Amino acid sequence: MRAIVTGQIGMDKKDYLEKVVRLAGERGETISLYNVGDMMYQEAPDVRPGRILDLQLSRLNALRRSTFKDIIAQSAGQKNIIVNTHATFRWRHGLFSAFDFDQLQALEADVLVCLLDNIEVVADRLKRDHTTDATLKDLMVWREEEIMATELVAQALGIGNRFYVLSRGRHTDTTETCFRLVCRPQMKTVYPSFPMTHVVNLPKVLEEIDAFRAKLADHFIAFDPGDVDEKMLLDSAIAAARDGKEFVTTQPGSFTGGRKTIDVSVKQVLDIAGDIDGQIYSRDFKMVRQSDMIVSLVPELPDGMPGLSSGVERELHHAFEHGRDVYVVWKPKRSPSPFITETATKVFKSVEEALRHFEAQGFFYHGNLFGH
Repeated sequence: MRAIVTGQIGMDKKDYLEKVVRLAGERGETISLYNVGDMMYQEAPDVRPGRILDLQLSRLNALRRSTFKDIIAQSAGQKNIIVNTHATFRWRHGLFSAFDFDQLQALEADVLVCLLDNIEVVADRLKRDHTTDATLKDLMVWREEEIMATELVAQALGIGNRFYVLSRGRHTDTTETCFRLVCRPQMKTVYPSFPMTHVVNLPKVLEEIDAFRAKLADHFIAFDPGDVDEKMLLDSAIAAARDGKEFVTTQPGSFTGGRKTIDVSVKQVLDIAGDIDGQIYSRDFKMVRQSDMIVSLVPELPDGMPGLSSGVERELHHAFEHGRDVYVVWKPKRSPSPFITETATKVFKSVEEALRHFEAQGFFYHGNLFGH
């Protein structure tokens, strides 16, 4: 597959995508990676690292066109490529495009992916690598613009059904997911649905949920909503504000790179409270629609009640309304309501039962998934 991967500045996409390329090699595949930013710097050796966006737009556009011309020529005939670029820039020039449509057409891309990460981690990387005073609010707006622009490009290229948003991952390594999008496009895509906020203090339930997520990720291309968890950042900031604190300390996660902890302005987090909720709502529904099916785990809580959150219910109904297959693993002893059974393709009593059904239906990929 010929893939274009976008994402706002501060994503550290190069490091992430180099891991995807190495993983492909371990799986017996070859992916050629073209980092547009690096290639533009090679074309302009007089520009200091981190300062290329400060150039006049005319020179910046000329460098970009020259770079894309080289990529188109060098990648001709190659089976698997990834072009690491951006869809938009929001910089001192204001908001401007990071591509020329005629060159994207000539590249003949098969899939477009917009990479995401927790916004405080993006801000931390941005301050590390660039001189900028962008606030969390600025970055939230930029992320929405990047997603929308990438999706519009995919639609204009006629591959709107091959546009995906993908979280870089904090506590899980999503490089496997990215590899599969490029090299295993035959695999089915799945949205794992599960309660999050109201089970955070239930370790046994969390363990059950994590096992469910891992099993789906073993067999499918999984778009996991838990890979971006800014709601936890907001909850921490609200608690810190009550205590009169100006900063809240977060842990970026095992797969984000950089520092082990980040101090984030409580005021800036509170300023984006509405954006966090709105983007969770929009992003999760988008990931439902980009999946072939949704599989929801409804655990039994310690009091015997179903662990069914309003978010899970909305995701199930959204999937049903958009013609996706809807599967539910119902663990509680009490029976599910008609609002579950009447919209579900099938209801299972255990994850193992669901997996047996998926295998019998031919949903599993039986090619060379893990290489040698």
